[in-house]
Amino acid sequence: MTRSAASRASGPLRIAVIGFGAIAEMHVRALAELRDRVELVAYSGGSPARAAELLRDAGWQDAVRSEPLAIIDDDGIDLVLIAAPSGVHGSLALAALRRGKHVVVEKPLAIDVHEAETIDLLARRSGLVVSVISQRRFEPEHAYVKQLLADGLLGEVVLATTQVPWYRDDAYFAAAPWRSQIASGGGSLMNQGVHNVDLLEWLCGPVQSVTAQSVVRPRSGDTDATMVATVRFGSGAVGTIVTTTEAFPGDSATVSIFTTKGQVVLGQGEVLRWDIDAPPPPSGAPVGHGGSDPLAIGHVGHLRQWRDVVDAVDSGRAPAIGSSDGLRTVRLLCGIHEAARTGRRVDLLLAPAGASATAPDRETGTSR
Repeated sequence: MTRSAASRASGPLRIAVIGFGAIAEMHVRALAELRDRVELVAYSGGSPARAAELLRDAGWQDAVRSEPLAIIDDDGIDLVLIAAPSGVHGSLALAALRRGKHVVVEKPLAIDVHEAETIDLLARRSGLVVSVISQRRFEPEHAYVKQLLADGLLGEVVLATTQVPWYRDDAYFAAAPWRSQIASGGGSLMNQGVHNVDLLEWLCGPVQSVTAQSVVRPRSGDTDATMVATVRFGSGAVGTIVTTTEAFPGDSATVSIFTTKGQVVLGQGEVLRWDIDAPPPPSGAPVGHGGSDPLAIGHVGHLRQWRDVVDAVDSGRAPAIGSSDGLRTVRLLCGIHEAARTGRRVDLLLAPAGASATAPDRETGTSR
């Protein structure tokens, strides 16, 4: 049994990062605030110069640069953070689990339903902590609305929508070619809209069926530059999901919930509308939005989730956001892509286990 699968006798949780691109910066900053409980010992990928600078600034200058498989095979590492391009999230998570590592995966958990199901199965069988980054669930206003909905204080949901009107310039796609490749997890839905899709499903789900249309632009490769989906929730409510990387100059993502007792519209770190006979949610720390800059979100949400993950590992409990949460979101994302590809309604309860995102046609919005 590896060190990570056994109870640690003492010392900090030893963490390695696979994938040292832009989002790794949020994690490094968050982990630096938990240095009394964790130690970042190894990493792979990214620019060596930029990685060295970031690690030095965060106080992790002793972290060793290594290869992904060497990190996964290292018995001295307790937990692996997978922040590599989305297309390899699933395979890396499975490899780490099979070597007895706890795993944190950047969104999404995988881009294939079958891989996500296998991760969830292994997580439940092994008892290892697996958490997919869904930091927006920890924002106070979302947690508060979730509780009000669960307690029935907002009435029945009639309509729930989310919009992600973001903008990404040509340099964004040129910097990382996978962002314009649907087979690698690119696209406005899978790469940009995933957090709000997760929020909508978490707050108002589960989702029963979807329809969708997508638009592809030359600069976004074969991925969806814009996706519009309609959803029917198991409760009977309906909703819409709108994501784009074409809305210059980019604006805050929103979640809107219309119920039999009122209306709530939430932005990123702010309440935009609160027409409900209940006290408004407590205000939390300011949260930036990624409308035009992916790193404007800050690391506060990541810090909240990392605290939960470390607590889960140390106490032996399940994390607040586990592999089953990631699986539900992957099923919904892939169902939307399938609906856009076929032009038909997709029943998520009947969707095949091997479903995955496929490329939509440039002219019609359906997939080839």
